[in-house]
Amino acid sequence: MRILVGLLSLLLMGSLAWAADETDRNAARATIERQLEAFKKKDSATAYAQAAPQIQNMFTSPETFLAMVEQGYPPVLAPRSYSFDAVEDAGEGELAQGLKLQDENGVDWVALYSLQKQADGQWRITGCSLKKAPGSNA
Repeated sequence: MRILVGLLSLLLMGSLAWAADETDRNAARATIERQLEAFKKKDSATAYAQAAPQIQNMFTSPETFLAMVEQGYPPVLAPRSYSFDAVEDAGEGELAQGLKLQDENGVDWVALYSLQKQADGQWRITGCSLKKAPGSNA
């Protein structure tokens, strides 16, 4: 019984101790940057490739994925500027990355991206929430 409790304790401590290192955080940011650049170039295939498998399963082609972004997330399509904000661990192999951006009309927005590290070690986007920045100029 003591061995079982000890093993369970080690397992729990291991999962609680997971924390993304700087390499993971940089790789996650690079995934977001690749997607933003792809949106700017209207490269739906590259933008779609940055999405996690569960997102790709919802939007079964790069074109349907891009159409969803055009309808629901137009500020990320061609931002004038953007900068990364706070990043937080969101569970084992998951990160939440903040982003401040200004759209092509000069309106300020804040985005929160969720990312998940895949079995192959790549970070992929699992979601994005987007809202006008507090005190936005429009």
